Amino acid sequence: MASEVETVGRDGLAFWKYMLAGSIAGMVEHMAMFPVDTLKTRMQMLGATPSCCAHSPSHHVGPFLASIMRSEGPLGLYRGIGAIGLGAGPAHAVYFSVYEVCKEKLGGNLPGHHPLFHAVSGVVATTASDAVLTPMDVVKQRLQLRSSPYFGVKDCVLRIIREEGIGAFYASYRTTVVMNAPFTAVHFSTYEAMKKILSGVSPENASEERLLVHICAGGVAGALAGAVTTPLDVVKTRLQCQVPDLIQSLDLHIATRKAM
Repeated sequence: MASEVETVGRDGLAFWKYMLAGSIAGMVEHMAMFPVDTLKTRMQMLGATPSCCAHSPSHHVGPFLASIMRSEGPLGLYRGIGAIGLGAGPAHAVYFSVYEVCKEKLGGNLPGHHPLFHAVSGVVATTASDAVLTPMDVVKQRLQLRSSPYFGVKDCVLRIIREEGIGAFYASYRTTVVMNAPFTAVHFSTYEAMKKILSGVSPENASEERLLVHICAGGVAGALAGAVTTPLDVVKTRLQCQVPDLIQSLDLHIATRKAM
């Protein structure tokens, strides 16, 4: 076991360091982008129920943000951040460590370009990490809504268990995996390809430009993958934000029709 933990990958990092780096990166990412995520969640719920539309003067980002700031203040954009703080660290530790293990086992670290290995590794990694993150993501999104009936993370968790059962935390898991599998496949295959392309432009300066290469590759990969999977993200949000007195069905097909 010790030898496995100390296994060094192609990037020179021990296995446990992948887990630590992934955990920290995931928490920083979610915390930094949380206000944007709140906007996204609320806009994706527009039209789902009358209460979600009651205080929404526009479907455009600018007026929508101004409305939140005016009625709730800056803290309104951070409601539910505690939930994602609890879930993001463990989930991203699983994500990056499983990805690196799968990539190594499949031969993705061998010389040459192996987009299929990277894509498959990403799909396996996201399936595992979603199992960890989805319950806290449900709590986070329910708290993000203006019409949220919950008073905090603890209250939300206890009421979901009492009123809906444990299964409610995973009502969107199938949709999340269906969404994140193509997202991750596109993301990691594009990311690895962009890294090789950008590093090959000036290989003599590769070490000095390593950070810039990762940033540019990640930006391109994330934008492309996000564009592909946004429709399913809307479905996932509506499944996770259902409260029994607001929406009756947990069925994927009904949620999809409502989103359409």
